[in-house]
Amino acid sequence: MRVVFGAGSLRQLRQEADRLGLRRLLVLSTPGQRPLAEQAATLLGDTCAGMFTEARMHVPTQVAEAARAAARDADADGCLAIGGGSTVGLGKAIALTTGLPVISVPTTYAGSEMTPVWGLTENGRKRTGRDPAVLPRSVVYDPELTVGLPAHVSVTSGFNAIAHAVEALYAPDASPIVSLMAEEGVRSLAAALPVIAADPGDLGARTDALRGAWLCGACLGATTMSLHHKLCHILGGTFDLPHAATHTVLLPYVTAFNLPSAPAAEQALRRALTTDDVPHHLARASTELGAPRSLSELGLTAPDLDEVLTQARAQPYANPRAVTAEALRSLLTHALRGTLAP
Repeated sequence: MRVVFGAGSLRQLRQEADRLGLRRLLVLSTPGQRPLAEQAATLLGDTCAGMFTEARMHVPTQVAEAARAAARDADADGCLAIGGGSTVGLGKAIALTTGLPVISVPTTYAGSEMTPVWGLTENGRKRTGRDPAVLPRSVVYDPELTVGLPAHVSVTSGFNAIAHAVEALYAPDASPIVSLMAEEGVRSLAAALPVIAADPGDLGARTDALRGAWLCGACLGATTMSLHHKLCHILGGTFDLPHAATHTVLLPYVTAFNLPSAPAAEQALRRALTTDDVPHHLARASTELGAPRSLSELGLTAPDLDEVLTQARAQPYANPRAVTAEALRSLLTHALRGTLAP
């Protein structure tokens, strides 16, 4: 894909559409980001064929179907997804079945724009898959668009991106280049997030964080997901837990479980985070920056764990350490209570 990176790059939207030969773009966003979608539509001018502003977290199938219908009704020859992972995911859902090319303009650190991974939620189950057809044709990274992202959302979004890199480091198909990208992505985000939490308007930190998110997302796109992402998909798809916050809470517990079986990944993370205790550093750093510390804070209850265990055991992912029912219940129970963080 083509990537445009830099402050003010949103103004190049029309140019990117022209490069791809697109003349009728459907602009996608969540309801809360409709003003940003309208700004994008204005920049596109007569290249904008309409707007669909009902993107939702975890991409419910009924929303995807409505967006596809909107694309047909507008006679769209492509989509422009502007926003976070929910909107980028909706663009992927449209591309998956229609083949329409997508331009992505990320406004968070989710990293979905860098992966061929799609996800759809139906009847309390989130299905995911990989297909090169869902990769955006062009990605426009404008750090200025992230300045308005609230500090607490920036923090959880950033830890969501870090989770992509962590799993890439111990993936069964890890490679030296991807591992370098993953380590640098973690380093960039870990340095930028405290600055953003203190001053959300710091454009330099915003730029570093977006660069880190790009790296981490690319790592996820190049490798196989493991236990952490499997659990997050279950928690989001079945219990509608907030995506980025779930990643943030769960990450220290999964790293505590997996890193003893992944020494090279642990050393890379120790270097990137400048710590000798990666799981506790992740838990402490995230909570100090205002993130939730337990799954119970996000709405999960103890009786819910049985369903999580059932789904996780039914479709296991590749993982550096064998996952037994007993070990998984222990991991989830501690994450439910938030007992890893001091």
